[in-house]
Amino acid sequence: MSVANPSVPPKNSSNKSPKKVAKKQSLLALRNLTHEIHECRECSRLVAWREQVAVEKRASFRDEEYWGKAISGFGDPSARIVILGLAPAAHGANRTGRMFTGDRSGDWLFRAMHRAGLANQAESVGADDGLELANAWVTSAVKCAPPLNKPTTDERDACRPFLERELKALSGAAVVICLGTFGYNAACQFFGVRPRPKFGHGLEVPVASLDGRSLTIVCSYHVSQQNTFTKRLTEPMLDAVFSRAVELADQ
Repeated sequence: MSVANPSVPPKNSSNKSPKKVAKKQSLLALRNLTHEIHECRECSRLVAWREQVAVEKRASFRDEEYWGKAISGFGDPSARIVILGLAPAAHGANRTGRMFTGDRSGDWLFRAMHRAGLANQAESVGADDGLELANAWVTSAVKCAPPLNKPTTDERDACRPFLERELKALSGAAVVICLGTFGYNAACQFFGVRPRPKFGHGLEVPVASLDGRSLTIVCSYHVSQQNTFTKRLTEPMLDAVFSRAVELADQ
């Protein structure tokens, strides 16, 4: 089941399997993290920008109420596949309140996820559109929309604890799909990848988590318009990445 804001399941008997206990702990950790992310005002430049955009709005969305806050990840808390992007889009996630929702990058991403069997629909237009993810979690390295889509080093570092807690809570993850160099570098930093292979579309990097689990980083060019419009990234290229991720997650 896909959840935007993970909640704690009801208390039950003490005879719980380790898997159920781990799932409950993940749900609790993700719920708490979601709340903290939504309330974060750590980076003054990002806060000012996201709120300015939410007030000024794009003309085509002038009648909509913007979210205008930090954006948490969403999806299946038991996900085997994590999709890691750069940051929320100013008039996409910063407007709708959900990652890769309401913009053309999201159109590309969720069409591919739908084809791969990871999403129940190919559209992602609003937080209440019925989209559910299966075996997948979508998030970003930086949680607020940055000016010109370029967070600073300090902003990246300020968000790092959120991402690290998120990846730790997703204890069933076997694959991290990194959309672009920024997400790739964030994942490599978390997993302690040294030396760091040069980013490239289709690159695979085996890593180990802090608890000893084996995972694989799989790289893709970002689904941004500058890549999709120029055909640097095509739908068959993106499908190949997701097909490989599903294959690795099933091992």
